[in-house]
Amino acid sequence: MSVDGRSTLGRIVSPLLVGRDAEMARLLAAVHRAPAAVVITGEAGIGKTRLVAEMAAHPELRGVRVLTGTCRPIREPFPLGPIVEVLRDAGPALEDAAAAGAELSRVAGALRPLLPELEDVLPPAPQPLGDRAAERHRIFRGLAEVFAALGRSVLVVEDAHWADEQTLEFMDYLLAGPPPALSVVVTYRDESAGPDLRLVTARPAAQVTRVLLELAPLDVQRTRELAQAILGAERITEELAVFLCERGSGVPLAVQELLALLRERGTLAWRRGRWARRVVAELDVPARVRDSVLERVARLSEGARAVAEAAAVLMTDVPQAVLLSASRDGTADGLDEAVESGLIAERGADFGFRHVLAAQAVYEDIPAPRRRDLHGRAADAVRNLDRVPLGVLAHQLRKSGREREWVEVAVRAAEQAIELRDDAEAVRLLESVLRDADLTPVRRAELAVLLARASFEMLHVPDLREVFTRALDPGLPRRLWAELRFRYGLHLDAMGLDPDEKWATVLETVEDLDHRSGLAAWAMLALGMPTEPTGLDVAERASWIDRAITILPDIEDPAQRQFVLGKLAMARVITGDPRWTDLAERLRSGPAELDSRRANGFYSFGLSAAYAGHHESARESLRTALDISTEVDPTGGIAYRSRSALLLVSYLRGEWEGQADAVPEVLDGLSDRSEWMFAEVAAACLDLAAGRSTGLAERLRALGDAATPGDGTLLPIIVEAWLRSAIACGEAGEALAATVAHVALWEARGMWPVGVRAVPALAEAMIAVGRGDDARALVRRYAARLDGLDAPLAAAALRYAQGLLAATDGAGARAAAESLAAADLYERLPAPYEAARAREHAAVALRETDAAAAAAALTDAVAAFERLGARWDLERAARTARRWGIDTAVRPAARRGPRGYGGALSPREREVAELAATGLTNRDIASRLFVSPKTVEKHLASALRKLGLRSRAALAAHLAEAPDTADEPDAATG
Repeated sequence: MSVDGRSTLGRIVSPLLVGRDAEMARLLAAVHRAPAAVVITGEAGIGKTRLVAEMAAHPELRGVRVLTGTCRPIREPFPLGPIVEVLRDAGPALEDAAAAGAELSRVAGALRPLLPELEDVLPPAPQPLGDRAAERHRIFRGLAEVFAALGRSVLVVEDAHWADEQTLEFMDYLLAGPPPALSVVVTYRDESAGPDLRLVTARPAAQVTRVLLELAPLDVQRTRELAQAILGAERITEELAVFLCERGSGVPLAVQELLALLRERGTLAWRRGRWARRVVAELDVPARVRDSVLERVARLSEGARAVAEAAAVLMTDVPQAVLLSASRDGTADGLDEAVESGLIAERGADFGFRHVLAAQAVYEDIPAPRRRDLHGRAADAVRNLDRVPLGVLAHQLRKSGREREWVEVAVRAAEQAIELRDDAEAVRLLESVLRDADLTPVRRAELAVLLARASFEMLHVPDLREVFTRALDPGLPRRLWAELRFRYGLHLDAMGLDPDEKWATVLETVEDLDHRSGLAAWAMLALGMPTEPTGLDVAERASWIDRAITILPDIEDPAQRQFVLGKLAMARVITGDPRWTDLAERLRSGPAELDSRRANGFYSFGLSAAYAGHHESARESLRTALDISTEVDPTGGIAYRSRSALLLVSYLRGEWEGQADAVPEVLDGLSDRSEWMFAEVAAACLDLAAGRSTGLAERLRALGDAATPGDGTLLPIIVEAWLRSAIACGEAGEALAATVAHVALWEARGMWPVGVRAVPALAEAMIAVGRGDDARALVRRYAARLDGLDAPLAAAALRYAQGLLAATDGAGARAAAESLAAADLYERLPAPYEAARAREHAAVALRETDAAAAAAALTDAVAAFERLGARWDLERAARTARRWGIDTAVRPAARRGPRGYGGALSPREREVAELAATGLTNRDIASRLFVSPKTVEKHLASALRKLGLRSRAALAAHLAEAPDTADEPDAATG
């Protein structure tokens, strides 16, 4: 074994890729099966970058363009950094593509401000759209078109755990329908990756080849091979191999750094004992790496050490002139020496540390006074760049102690981030300023308002209470104080904290808020919203809603006006005020802006419509909310909340197929927001129907507790499922007692159209414990309260409850008539699960008087339960059928209940077919219908088979010719 002990440093990098043969084979195979998405994960230093570099140089990729962009630890408000990085030098390639006939459309001209380096090859810029979100969507389209024009390519996005939100959005957009010749390789540290990144890389389009490569630490044998390759030795001892593996934890970077240190010392050391493995985390430099890096730096010349220190302070790749300007005594020769040592890497025209852990080790070793001076030099050097990176500049100014300049630049960066919809970055910048800068009271309040606006639609809202309370100075101008106080209340609401404090803020500020901004109407509707625990009675709430409606014309911003409209329609629909239809129509016919506030308006109305039984309107509105939010912010709060609400609507409509696949994804995305309950309630109800009853009572009880004292709209669905489960277990009395407060809550707020959903279960539970008179009083109370209200659930639910009561009175014919009428009414909503249960009850009531009719009703119920996948109900109804000697597999030709479709399309098949005919991918359709892509694939295949077609194009032509015939039922089964 040859060990060079001279003081002159050589590059300590393995000439071979060791221990990754299987991963390399899978990586190459994947990128050859374009379009492809390859995710490479592992801890810092594990070899992700080296694997990608070896792939790029592999002979099998000769002729394939490999484009590599790297995300940086210091975030920039200018988004899409790594994507812009890889395309800046793409001019010659695009010229070649144009010569070969790959013309770019006008859409690609939108990239001119982003990529001025390509202005000679890009088309003229299109006309501005006047909407930032729409402009961003057009940029995404333009970028995708450029990648398509580049032909056979591999896009590599390294260190994606540092990616800005818009880079993640673009990756999600790109992977939803990538150019056929493009493969995308994404690397990130598993321990640092957030749920948004995981979601983006976990769900590419169905046609995309997806491969996940998780790089594990090297074992002793692989560590030996790595060391032998680095040292140019044929063999090293077993003892040294174990030493390197244990000390380096099998992490190639740590092994490499340790060997570099040993080589520079000119000796080999063996220390007895073992070191426990520690994960190489982002902010924790392992002692073994730190020591080896620092000893190597100590052996550099003064000029090279100065360059290394400047690079560590900058923490991002910069041109040579900037790096040398930022250093105190750095020289070009010193830079060459640092590059030769392997500490600094040259990436195109820029230079920076080869690995962030090495940079951090050097940074932490710089004495504080010199570090502060270096940050100041770095700030001055960065200002000289053609495009000043505001995030880097703000970071350097702050660390240098130049507070006034830092505040100015950080606020500019935050404002830029807000314009580009990078709310998370804006919040980070503003929060740091508000926590640490010395500001005047007015300036602090203005920035706190800006922070509140940026944080409102975030999916994961940080706790900003301390920031807001510090800014609420009593000497502020009244209107500024009122807006900040009101937004503080909204922040408390978003975090699910201190509802009493929230309502105190609304009451204090409502008269001082600006009508033109929409804040006054927002506060008024908050006071009038039946879902809010304000303590106001029904009449007072209604007066606030009426007052908010009168000032709607004063709101200048159309998106804000639609936001308020959606909330007002929500308030009216859940109280049965028929005037909700006018508000909903104004919402639908308003300006079609891509704005999260407009999406929020559709979301609010759609969710409330679902609770009240307007199932069709609910689905339409929530899909609109999802479509808008997907364009504006696909990983943001409204997008996830709309998905969660659509899960609930799918449950209520009896569209259960594929829901189980969607629930975990939604729950993960909404882990710290109250809207997770929509998906969880849908999942619990589905589990009840499927007969998965273990722990269900406790789960429903917990959901009921979580929904109180919240808005109360979920409670009827929870109570209904809870009582049905309890009745089956003989625990109706306990469940009734536990749900008294829930019923009282929705009744006190006047939400009778919502609460009536639970009336049949409440009546049945009361009957089960001998409280028939209470059940009758319940039904009479709801009938009286609902008289004259717009309540689509009322007729079905009350007739079903009347049927249950008639059965207890021995009036079988009346019980059956009421139940069958209820079933028909439920079908129209649609609510097929409730309809099937009503038919089952009718069958039991008819058994003694009309056996044939009883058999028909029970057979219909069994068929519906089977179609839904309601195994619990199916087994119960099938047992009854067996006792009666009925073969439920034979369906009568003429019957009541759900239609059969035979060779015609079912409503769901037609829905999928119509969406597919518009050109949407299976993944797009799955997102709109909120089912899994596999479910879409199944329905589409069935539709094509039934219609005798072979392609989507043929399907589109067929539907265009015969738009109204595809879903007619067969005569034999209809």
